[in-house]
This record gives sequence, C-alpha cells and structure tokens, in this order.
Amino acid sequence: MTMTIVPVAHARRYPPRVTEFTAPFWLNLTQGLFSTTRCRSCHRLSFPPKPICPHCWKDEIDWEVLPTLGSLYSWTRIHAGPAVFAGDLPYVVGIIDLEIGIRLGCSLVEQREPWLCDIKMELVTLSFADGPLLGARPVSAIATH
Repeated sequence: MTMTIVPVAHARRYPPRVTEFTAPFWLNLTQGLFSTTRCRSCHRLSFPPKPICPHCWKDEIDWEVLPTLGSLYSWTRIHAGPAVFAGDLPYVVGIIDLEIGIRLGCSLVEQREPWLCDIKMELVTLSFADGPLLGARPVSAIATH
C-alpha cells in the first residue's frame, strides 16, 4: 500500500493548512501512505479526513491506511490558471475514483496523450521541497520507473 514518491524540485504553489487534526494525514503522505478517517460507530470512511463522521455525526474516528488504485473519472488541462500556479501552466488535474469508494481530485502526472476516462490509476506522493501533496498517474507508468 506504499505509494511511489515523486520528487518535485520547487515548493508547493499553494501549501495546505496543516492542523493538529490533519497532521497524521500529511505525515503519512510524506511516507508514501494514503490515509483517512473511518468512523468507529458506522464504519464508513470520510475523505478528506474529518474529526466528526459526516454520515452519523459521531466523533469516534480512527485513522486508516488505504489502497491507492482506482480509475480516472474525469480530467482537464488548465492553460490559464490562478497567478500562483503560473509557473506550472499548462497543468492537468483529474478526478480519481478509488476502488475503495472514495472520489478525489488531484494533479495528474506522468503525462499521457490522450488522457482517457476509465484508465487505471494509482495515487502517488508528490514530494515538493516544502512537503507532500497527493497526485495520480496511470498504472502503466509503474512499469516505466
């Protein structure tokens, strides 16, 4: 369940706000692990991680490391983005449907032309100079690295 760590030479353009609660997610991501919260009462996952279950409203949660395979639901190439991302233009973002039932948005790496919906994807840790972010790449990219 360990994700590939992809080095990125520069700092994150828009770093996340790390709180005492979300610190385990970011620490796990640094180590190549995708994690989120699971409610002890209803046993459902929440992503992004939440201190209170959005399904049953209980505050009894545990952190869980999860599998990272899924498929590409949708994607877009951004040519005119916010000024903070100007150095990355154009860049590709997508929505990944993980096999475990979580849908999330992230950067797509290991450029592929064309990006096709339903291709198999894996999550990766993008290791920026100042910390990690979540990314995804085609599963076929695994064999090339």
